[in-house]
Amino acid sequence: MVRLITHNILACHAKGCTQNNFPLQFKDASIELKEQEFNPDFLRNFLSRLEWKALVDTARELGDTSLPLEMPEMIDDEFLKNLHHVLLEIHVEEGAMICPNCGHSYPISNGIPNMLLAEHEIG
Repeated sequence: MVRLITHNILACHAKGCTQNNFPLQFKDASIELKEQEFNPDFLRNFLSRLEWKALVDTARELGDTSLPLEMPEMIDDEFLKNLHHVLLEIHVEEGAMICPNCGHSYPISNGIPNMLLAEHEIG
């Protein structure tokens, strides 16, 4: 399923697409909110792996404005709960992810992204 924790590491891998291929942009996204168990230690340990601007921009694109534009210096429970919601509870069920560079579309159906490329697109 496409959650923003996964989306935050996905880039286009089409042949010749090596610049400006992250983050993939959602198109016609249908989202569902699915409650997940809150684990603050996991979130604290995962923070350094996030591309913050990409995460915030994508969350806002999907209608969630709970994250600050800049990562705060003080990591409190309220921040972690908002981060938890954005990373783990927003599920994109239908739509597509579009490469901002080459325009390649990765369809999402039943929460599963199709990241496979046609033979002529592999490089």
